[in-house]
Amino acid sequence: MSATAKAAYFWRAAVQGIRRAPFVHFIAVLTIALALFAIGLARGGGELLESLISSIGSEVELTVYLKPDATDADAKEIAAALSKRTGTEAVVVPPDVALGRLAAQLGELGSTLTGLPENPLPVSVEVRVPEAVRGPGGLRALAEKVRQSPAVEAVDYGEEAVERLSAIALALRWGGLVGFALVLLATAIISSATLQLAIYARREEIEIQKLVGATDRFAKIPFLIEGMLQGLAGAAAAVGGLHLFWALAGPRLSSLLAFLSVGGCVARGVDPVLALQLAGLGCGLGLAGSFVAVGRFLRV
Repeated sequence: MSATAKAAYFWRAAVQGIRRAPFVHFIAVLTIALALFAIGLARGGGELLESLISSIGSEVELTVYLKPDATDADAKEIAAALSKRTGTEAVVVPPDVALGRLAAQLGELGSTLTGLPENPLPVSVEVRVPEAVRGPGGLRALAEKVRQSPAVEAVDYGEEAVERLSAIALALRWGGLVGFALVLLATAIISSATLQLAIYARREEIEIQKLVGATDRFAKIPFLIEGMLQGLAGAAAAVGGLHLFWALAGPRLSSLLAFLSVGGCVARGVDPVLALQLAGLGCGLGLAGSFVAVGRFLRV
């Protein structure tokens, strides 16, 4: 038998196998579709959370408070050192400017600051922290470096908030990886179990093939094609479900998150890269499930 004839036979046998047990294959496709839908939805949620964390992290500032006897030259020197180290502009904040900010933040109570005999706020230097040094370790190292200056009284960058934000981001990433692995494993097991039912129903056909000289590989290939077709069908259903979900829920989520800078990246649908990734993942799940199922019957 030529290679073309073999390929035609394998595809024909796979399609016929699906037609013989449509319900069993429907269950396998539905299982893969639900798993891929959950993965696609989790990826979209993960990207949204990453954007939210990045948006919050972009507001991290390091504030250096100088001693009362510090001079303008000291403030400018520290600002220049911070600008050089972080690659962003460091701003010297005079005491009167800092007092004006505090009064604005207090609102109606800000008028009470006008009766103070003297300004209690020191000269400070503010710098917006770049992403490269935004982690707890980088910020701690930068703060320790600045504290070495004799003109520095204190350094503040919201250490506790930064550490909590980093811990949340790390927990989300690890949780996503563990959940991803569990979903893949469960889907492969379920699809393998459902395909075993289809193989069991055709055990006599397989035995006849082997009696007339068919190899295990020859008998296995149609089932592998069935698994791949299941994966593609499941991926197509998952992509369609994701498109429908983002079309219905995206505008509402965008309106709910409009006050954040990530609100505009919610209603974006399914990009082609994600669709291709889900298609490849679906094929992999279908092939893995069918390979395990066929192996148990053919002892491959």
